[in-house]
Amino acid sequence: MAIYLDHNATTPLDERVLEAMHPFLTESYGNPSSVHGFGRHVRRAIDNAREQLAALVNAHPSQIIFTSGGTEANNMVFAGLAQRQPPGRVLISAIEHPSVLRGTQHMDSQKWQIETVPVDQAGRVETDILAGMMDGQTRLVSIMAANNETGALQNVEALAARCREHNVLFHCDAVQALGKIKVDFAASQAHLMSLSSHKIYGPQGCGALVVDKSVDMAPLMYGGGQERARRAGTENVAAIVGFGRAAEIVASELEVNRQQLTSLRRLLEQRLQTIEGVVLFATQAERLPNTVMFAVEGVAGETMLMALDEVGFALSSGAACESTHGEPSHVLTAMGVPYELAQASIRISLGRGNTAQDIESVVVALKQQVLMMRSVARY
Repeated sequence: MAIYLDHNATTPLDERVLEAMHPFLTESYGNPSSVHGFGRHVRRAIDNAREQLAALVNAHPSQIIFTSGGTEANNMVFAGLAQRQPPGRVLISAIEHPSVLRGTQHMDSQKWQIETVPVDQAGRVETDILAGMMDGQTRLVSIMAANNETGALQNVEALAARCREHNVLFHCDAVQALGKIKVDFAASQAHLMSLSSHKIYGPQGCGALVVDKSVDMAPLMYGGGQERARRAGTENVAAIVGFGRAAEIVASELEVNRQQLTSLRRLLEQRLQTIEGVVLFATQAERLPNTVMFAVEGVAGETMLMALDEVGFALSSGAACESTHGEPSHVLTAMGVPYELAQASIRISLGRGNTAQDIESVVVALKQQVLMMRSVARY
């Protein structure tokens, strides 16, 4: 049986979540905008899910706008603000998810200036550097809470506080942080925060944008006025219900899962260091409890991933949506990692179903593959 070690890409659907979704895939099929009983029943389910998600991130339910996922939530920020504010500067960190890096590209044609905030060798944005880059033309700063590749955490509260001092909006992509560490929208001081369901054992195709009441932004889609006129279209009810239930489960199990994953991550790092030539990335930073990114010197990362897949291990080299490009991780490149080492990168992202035996098994397989590849390279 294959061992899944790619939970930052997506997580399996929790059976309790599927159970909550099931009625809305079968008998509870009313349109939530309808005024009859069928519609009102479904509307109450959406409202309940909104409350469940708001409780998880310490936001008011009215601040939750459901979307089709984290990518749409991120794009909604840039498209929505570009239509409401005069052109200015947008600062984004060098290690953002592709949906942020590319989500800002269309703003260039609208005379917006997009600038990249550098990171240190551990992948962290320094607050003083960010503050030094802001001026009177800066409209928005977008920095993720946790990196999807290395797991490195940012000091979101400090970064957002600096933005508020300069009267600049702060957006935080918290997709990878949600469900792994405590995410508190109110305490973070962020104006906008992106979330995703399928990273927390909920269904794919559902996400949310948390919006502070002070933010004026245009809707990404126009139509019937759903989601407080910020995201038109009949809601994906079953997925929203599933997202809410997943949020409720995560809230009740967060600390237990965090401790378990931290223990497994430490074991994994200890065992990886028994392999000659292993380099672990971002170890100087606070990181997600489940994420380890590393490379084996002289061993091609993609070749290793394919070899491990053939013997039953699902790993990755970074963002799933970037896996076919063949270029080294832009995250590691921004951290100053040499090209050859960055191309050798492998990410293991653990989940609540993983065990210490899974760790032992994948490290044994890694050692075997490294020995084989090095012996072939000698000839």
